[in-house]
Amino acid sequence: MKQHKLIVISLDSLGFRDLNELRQLTPTLAKLIKQGTWVKKVTGIFPTLTYPSHTSIITGHYPAVHGIINNTKLQPRRQSPDWFWYRKDIKAMPLYDIAREKGLTTAAFLWPVTAGSKINYNLAEIFPNRIWTNQVLVSLKASSPLFLYEMNKKYGKLRHGIKQPWLDDFVTACAVDTIKNKQPDLTLIHLVDMDSMRHRYGVRSIQAREALQRLDKRVAKVIQATKDASTYDQTDFVVLGDHYQINVDTMIHLNMLFADHGLLHPLGHKSTYRDNWQVTTKTCDGETYIYTRGAVDRGKLKQMIAGVEGVEKIYDNATAIKRGADPQCTFLVEAKPGYYFTDEVNRPAIVEQVNPKSIGTPDRYRGVHGYGPTQADYYTTAVFAGPQIKCGATVESAQLVDEGPTFAKILGLHYPAPTAGQVISAVFKE
Repeated sequence: MKQHKLIVISLDSLGFRDLNELRQLTPTLAKLIKQGTWVKKVTGIFPTLTYPSHTSIITGHYPAVHGIINNTKLQPRRQSPDWFWYRKDIKAMPLYDIAREKGLTTAAFLWPVTAGSKINYNLAEIFPNRIWTNQVLVSLKASSPLFLYEMNKKYGKLRHGIKQPWLDDFVTACAVDTIKNKQPDLTLIHLVDMDSMRHRYGVRSIQAREALQRLDKRVAKVIQATKDASTYDQTDFVVLGDHYQINVDTMIHLNMLFADHGLLHPLGHKSTYRDNWQVTTKTCDGETYIYTRGAVDRGKLKQMIAGVEGVEKIYDNATAIKRGADPQCTFLVEAKPGYYFTDEVNRPAIVEQVNPKSIGTPDRYRGVHGYGPTQADYYTTAVFAGPQIKCGATVESAQLVDEGPTFAKILGLHYPAPTAGQVISAVFKE
């Protein structure tokens, strides 16, 4: 019997609302829904950020267990903190490692937190974050070097650095080439076009809709690649989102509040401060972690934060752990829709309107994610289709962590230890 193949395409920021309300814009996804099973409302994780979410998808665990608790690291002296780029930071077993151990071939295209992994054909998502390096060098070190060199030579002309929509065009071309010529057993593809447009122009903007249409065409190209390779009949497809987004117009700079109380000491840049902080915020955009050191009165601190405009909820450490967030945090704070957090320390006020002219510069957005998955109409979604999947079926709801165990079943694999997620058995044929 031939090994089943699996292609997972993550359309960053794809929400349930996109497929529920805008299906006329996505003929490819509409066809997949008819041919397969649509898992309609998928509940994300705390916080609903790209790197923690993709790691939860591929490990079946929450951030508290897999260790990718944020997109970026807490590095107070760096204006641009490092991201959790590297596989070595993941504390749970990702499916691509299990597949490799069983002798299956794996490929990944900008799938988060895979830098330095043992994926056979890997284009890692990473960017140069030090003045002495450049994109080519960091990518070569983090990816499969010969494979990256070959792909860049063939398709590098499609890219304009890491700008969208050109980056997704490059990624799609590389994935199509690899599916045709290498025929991997597990392929992971991460496309960011719509997420970028939502950050810059808003969640329901014309630009976001146009990105959704472009993504639909890219999915069609990937499916066609399996037909060209004669692997279509043994390939199951999953097209999914990692989180949705919410429109914003106001920022909350909690580190300024802590600086006012002498709990941290700014260094003069927009967002850098000394390492000797007693209290700091670490943004997840719609939520933020609060970390404390030394004898800080937590009751007073909670009261102080609760008094800030735009703060909706404050979860204590025990509740944050129960929600699957960072076990090291003192609080996990959620903003009201319309507000988001930064780590900045030198701004005119603790709460500040976003200047429309600043949109597109770091930390200035019209749409963000990172909120708790309990916000209204904030579900992501997933479509399964292929030889093992029920035709024309729907599943009303699932958890993001259920996706990894379901992928494992498609490939006939098992995680070495129990996961937080369960197999979504309703997607499979009887």
